[in-house]
Amino acid sequence: MSNPIVPFTLDGASVLHQMFHVRWEEWRALDQHSRQVLVDEASAWLSSRESAEGGEQSAAFAMLGHKGDLMLLHYRRDFVGLLEAQAQVRKLRISEYLECSNSYLSVVELGLYESTRKIHDELGERGLTPGSEEWDQAVTETLDRQKKAMSGRLRPEIPSARYLCFYPMDRKRGELKNWFSEDFADRQKMMHEHGMIGRKYGGIVKQIISGSIGFDDWEWGVDLFAESPLPFKQLIYEMRFDKVSAEFALFGPFYIALRIAPGGLMAFMKDDARSAVE
Repeated sequence: MSNPIVPFTLDGASVLHQMFHVRWEEWRALDQHSRQVLVDEASAWLSSRESAEGGEQSAAFAMLGHKGDLMLLHYRRDFVGLLEAQAQVRKLRISEYLECSNSYLSVVELGLYESTRKIHDELGERGLTPGSEEWDQAVTETLDRQKKAMSGRLRPEIPSARYLCFYPMDRKRGELKNWFSEDFADRQKMMHEHGMIGRKYGGIVKQIISGSIGFDDWEWGVDLFAESPLPFKQLIYEMRFDKVSAEFALFGPFYIALRIAPGGLMAFMKDDARSAVE
């Protein structure tokens, strides 16, 4: 199996990251009662979304650094749901004091390098020709079965971990290094080795990969959730030394944030950072 073999993927929840700067000067100019009313409205909406089930959640995070103050992470069943979430945030009166600094759109994705090889081998043994109607039907049936088996991973709940690390990334496709022109077997081997590093951190870091090819400026989005920020550094540093990252990866900006505790939005808007996240 060599190029052009495109690995199959399973696609799940639609994901939107929204990053905001707070217009602090305007916010502080409000009287205390007005600020309380606006925060109560936003907190009620956020509480209803945090407790939602079935891949319909939203969560708030306090951001570190200059890239933003507040991040809202939305999981929905489809892009229409994300459009509704975006509109609901915009309708909150507190949004008049929020300025969007960035956003990222993607879909939870499970890459199937191992399964792709097996599917091709099995269907080839059955005498099916790639691209034929029988081939396409057999592939669809196989992927549907896998999608049902992986439903929990495809439509996850937003992890309740204290810290979030989000970053977008690409695979190189330049003149010297082009991931997409490598033989399938080589890509499969590199991805297997890459995945083995991630598994070492399985009980420490929760990783959710989302695909964004055709949706946003990068090809994938990576969300890492953990109770401490140090495993992010350790995991990503170790992955730098495997071939797929060292030779073929390009990384976008990194965003680090802490989960705002239930009922902690007012503390966050008061600049009481510790109370907001504990």
